[in-house]
Amino acid sequence: MRVYLAGPEVFLPDALEVAAAKKRVCAAHGLEGVFPLDPPPESPPAERPYWMRIYLGNEAHIRSCAALIANLTPFRGPSADVGTVYELGFMRALGRPVAGYSNAGAEFLLRTRGFLGDAARPRADGGFEDAEAMGLEDFGLGDNLMVDGGIEAAGGVFERTDSPGDRWRDLAAFERCCAWIARG
Repeated sequence: MRVYLAGPEVFLPDALEVAAAKKRVCAAHGLEGVFPLDPPPESPPAERPYWMRIYLGNEAHIRSCAALIANLTPFRGPSADVGTVYELGFMRALGRPVAGYSNAGAEFLLRTRGFLGDAARPRADGGFEDAEAMGLEDFGLGDNLMVDGGIEAAGGVFERTDSPGDRWRDLAAFERCCAWIARG
């Protein structure tokens, strides 16, 4: 089974080494990992801008896979990488299995409050808001309710843990997702 490996690891200086490690974990579970930086199954038109060729290649990868595992570890803020979330939603819309993991186990509200610092203020109703009086989600979830909800509605798993080491290279939660996908 081909599995798309969504996540912000593509931005790491050693992205291909991380991809190889993830592919080894997939193979140990009888899966074929497909990384966004892999050559796409069909080449996007050369006349398209570079960024659009990347998008089209990743969309082709997703369409060619039977499932997706998303690294939802917070990226440049309290929430998951927006591109990864898009890919997760795209696969969910295709009706295929999705799983996610985060190497930051704290609830989304706690991470958001930590990110906002003093700008997170209590409301009279017991909730919290930001400096623009926008309410903060408080559902005890791993990320925005649409992320957790999409995984749950698909019958998927969202593995959350506090990584004791490098949160971008710790593959323990990723491996649990591979095991879940492999059990199919």
